[in-house]
Amino acid sequence: MARIRIDIPEQIIDSYLIPIRITDINYGNHVGNDAFVKLIHEARVHWLNRYGYTELNIEGIGLIMSELAIEFKHESFYGDVVDIKLAVGEITRVGFELLYQLFTKRNAETILLANAKTGMICYDYDAKKVVAIPEKLKVILTG
Repeated sequence: MARIRIDIPEQIIDSYLIPIRITDINYGNHVGNDAFVKLIHEARVHWLNRYGYTELNIEGIGLIMSELAIEFKHESFYGDVVDIKLAVGEITRVGFELLYQLFTKRNAETILLANAKTGMICYDYDAKKVVAIPEKLKVILTG
């Protein structure tokens, strides 16, 4: 089976620290894959909030996640503080990729936990249709 490979660009647009909670731990005594999805969701919401946006209101339109990929590298455990770094990937007329790197520090060593990617599509929930990326968001994405 071919492995997913997610390449993260050097330019980071945001960084967010999230402590691992006991509720993030699964029966394998490490952070579950569903918790990794919640961590990147939290980081994405934090990034949007920096600009006064929510996932349902970016200049009057919302976002829908069209794809999600996670490339797991190392386990994460209760007590870890995860540093999530966000970057921008491909941008199209109606959507964009957000890329994430999740790190923790243990015993003075920085450990890459995972790389992830979400494909985000701009969506008008009232009209129930895909729409173009708002100009202000495009400026934020292109730096």
